[in-house]
Amino acid sequence: MFLGLDKQDRNKLAVKDNEGNQLTYGELSAEVAMISKLLKPRSIVFILCKNTVGALVGYLGFIEGNAVPLVLCSGIEIGLLDSLLNEYTPAYLWIPSEMVVDFDYPVEFDKYGYSLLRTRNEIYPINDQLQFLMTTSGSTGSPKLVRYKKGNLEANAKNVAKAFGWTVDERPICDLGMQYTMGLNVINTHLYVGATILLTTYNLMSSNFWDYIRDEKATNFTGVPFSYDIFYRLHFEQMDLPYLTTLSEGGGKLTNARFIQLAEYAQKNKKRFIASFGTTETSARMACLPAELALYKPGSIGRAIPEGELFLIDEEGNELIEIEAEGEMCYRGPNVTMGYAINKEELLNNDDFNGEYHTGDLARRDADGCYFVTGRKSRFLKLLSYRVSLDQCERLVQEEFGIECACIGNDHRMDIFITDESKKKYVLEFISKKTNLFKTLFKVFVIDYIPRNDSGKIRYKELHKEPER
Repeated sequence: MFLGLDKQDRNKLAVKDNEGNQLTYGELSAEVAMISKLLKPRSIVFILCKNTVGALVGYLGFIEGNAVPLVLCSGIEIGLLDSLLNEYTPAYLWIPSEMVVDFDYPVEFDKYGYSLLRTRNEIYPINDQLQFLMTTSGSTGSPKLVRYKKGNLEANAKNVAKAFGWTVDERPICDLGMQYTMGLNVINTHLYVGATILLTTYNLMSSNFWDYIRDEKATNFTGVPFSYDIFYRLHFEQMDLPYLTTLSEGGGKLTNARFIQLAEYAQKNKKRFIASFGTTETSARMACLPAELALYKPGSIGRAIPEGELFLIDEEGNELIEIEAEGEMCYRGPNVTMGYAINKEELLNNDDFNGEYHTGDLARRDADGCYFVTGRKSRFLKLLSYRVSLDQCERLVQEEFGIECACIGNDHRMDIFITDESKKKYVLEFISKKTNLFKTLFKVFVIDYIPRNDSGKIRYKELHKEPER
């Protein structure tokens, strides 16, 4: 069975959510086996995810039944959902039951607050090795998906669990969405070792979230940089959390100050802080920094996970073999996915990556073989760990408002430059809604003109010098 669910202690609690649902490994295996028979093999199914048992059993059951799920947030922007539905024409939808009224399709099955809908779409040919689909920078409206082949998810689950030292006694608190590569990785790695998954839909800033951690004796938490910003805003370091032994981070770069703060907190309280790095294209994590090095290598993502290899290349694509070097960071391993698709015809494509992925991130390797991400080759940001295309955001604003636009930023904020004062408020609302991200992650500047070179290309470096009106 997928992830070896049927090999675990049948009486051990496998998963629990804050809506009152829970399943032992025996019960979970039975549910997965039953759900696997509901769909026709090799069909595409969209899962609109919440962090609940219902979403989880659907994901596991569909893969077990040889269908191919695409996981999406249940709060996905309607325009993006329509675009994906039109492009990939799924045969089924697995959605929260309260959303059934939004679709004109018959319900074939429902359980744990989720319903299976059969669309009117026909099943079409896809690659025999295709197992799973996830969006990449598509939060801004792109239909681009990452294609996972059979074996990617299980290889990553096995090797990340080994790298982190997860055991059957773990009780991870899972607040990152399972439609997000890091959130799904937390689930997969812990199911692989037979641990107990604690799913939650509670907001990090709510007292319910912290009560859930305490009441359920959660042993580890994985967050993105924004998660830990909230933690410190709430003075979590003063909280009594005796069972929480591991804090893990991924999905973006912490400031060095926050990194050191977490490392010092962990040392003082006899806990572990583990920084990690991953991408959707590598089934999530591909590197992590051992907890014992956290205080000595602030900002480092560490070394490759077992069965993986990190390496650097220069601008000509040649591998840099020096012990200490800097270049584009690349990765080889069994968790490297098949490549991308921008339409359903490309779901037939073979493996484009062939076990090797070039991240587009610039990194430095030190004398101990630890890596430090220093920048990004392409124009993408990671806002709240979601990869967002600066170029695509520019196009969206230009198309919606008919104005010039230029976008720059870092992994903490996107700066949007326009030339029309009257559109400032509306641009902020539009881009926040389009990306499904908080307004506080964007700032709109009004300038006299967008600086360009002779060939018409935007001179982005000059935007930093422009004053805000």
